[in-house]
Formats: sequence, structure tokens, C-alpha cells
Amino acid sequence: MTSSHAAPIVTTEDQVRAHGFTFLPAPQARTWLSLYGLKDWDGFAASWNDLGMDLYMADGGRYRRRRYGTFSITGSSLTRKKHQPHYQSRDYNLLNGGVERWFSPITNEMGQHPALTAILQATSSMADQLSPERPQPASWHVEVHQFRIEAASDADARPTPEGMHRDGVDWVFVFMVNRCNIREGVTSIHALDQQTELGSFTLTDPLDTAIVDDHRVYHGVTAVEPEDPSLPAYRDVLVVTLRYE
Repeated sequence: MTSSHAAPIVTTEDQVRAHGFTFLPAPQARTWLSLYGLKDWDGFAASWNDLGMDLYMADGGRYRRRRYGTFSITGSSLTRKKHQPHYQSRDYNLLNGGVERWFSPITNEMGQHPALTAILQATSSMADQLSPERPQPASWHVEVHQFRIEAASDADARPTPEGMHRDGVDWVFVFMVNRCNIREGVTSIHALDQQTELGSFTLTDPLDTAIVDDHRVYHGVTAVEPEDPSLPAYRDVLVVTLRYE
């Protein structure tokens, strides 16, 4: 008789601790988020059809639409904050940083939607596990961005126009919402020297998820372009960032 040992289970948190990032395929992400009450994903995704234009693009582009909201989370307590501008220093966003950017707020309906509530509870819970050094109790300051990048054949449409970057937070979660008639949009992860590529992947299916330790790695996404230039083409994502207050 021979004995065998089961391979250790490698969790999502283990992967992030080991590498500073991970890609979580949609089936696994849906299972994870369902534990926190994920419901009516299709209804939530439909709200991307009602985003305001981003008028702060220093490259002159008019290809990005967005809504923005901020929340405070402590344990299971979730509170939406008063609408405020999004600010990044030029140390983190050389292209669009250094100014207060006022974006259209996430609607009240979507701010209370069970899909978003589940995502915020799930991401903050994972961030708790990944941040043992964080003072307890402490609140997470959570920023939520609904992004649509509209692609056209005659202009670049760049999901990260600032290039390879960090966000100046603790944790970044990027959830694919929808891809319509586009190609490219490859996410790449680089070491802090910005030269060494640590990995790359493409968010293709709804709920494909990227999880990034903003202290340890840089991330960026290549431009997208339409498959058929005669039809609408866009890339919708939800970005959730957390930093402790």
C-alpha cells in the first residue's frame, strides 16, 4: 500500500501574497461573490449604458465614460460617503493627476444594488485578510469607478491612458462587465522597476477579475479597437480600490 498526500489548496489570497496580483476567472469570481449575496448581475451591468463623459482627459480623448462613488467599510458596516472629487497626485497619474476631477456620481439605485454591495463586502473582506498589519479596527476608504472605453477605428481608445501605473491605494480590484465588438485590452503586470513583466492576461468574460497589490506592482491595459468599425465597440469594467483611513 502506498500513501499519497493531497496537494495543498492554493487560495486566491495565497496567489496575491506570493505574486502581488492574481487573475480570477469568472466562474471562481461568481462563486466567491455569491457568498456575499451577488444578485441581478445583468441589471447591474445594464447601468453602464448611462455613464457621463470623462471631461478630464489630458490627452484630449473623448473615448472614456464613467461614474464614481466613495464608500466607507468597517467589517460588515457599509456607508456611502458624500459625493466628492477623485484626486490622484501626479506621482501616480502623470497624465490626469494633480487636479480634483468631478465625475457623475453612481446613481442611488446602483449604489445600493445587491451586486455592488456584494462586491464591496467581498473585496473589503479579502483586503482584511491580506492586510494583517492594518490597525484594527479601521475603515476602508473605498472608491468605485464605472468605466466604459469606446473604441473607434480612427483614434486610440486606452483603458489606462496614463500607461503602466500604480493608483496610490492599498488594493485594486478590476471586474470585467462587458466587452462588445472589441479586440485587445490586455492587462499586464510589472515589477516596481516598471521593466520586468510579471504576467499578463485579458479580461474577456463578465466577472473575470484582476486583483492587484498596489504597493508591489504596476499595472496597465493595452488600447482596444473595434472588430467591426461600423458597429458600436466598447469595454466596460468596474474598478474598486481600497485604502485604509
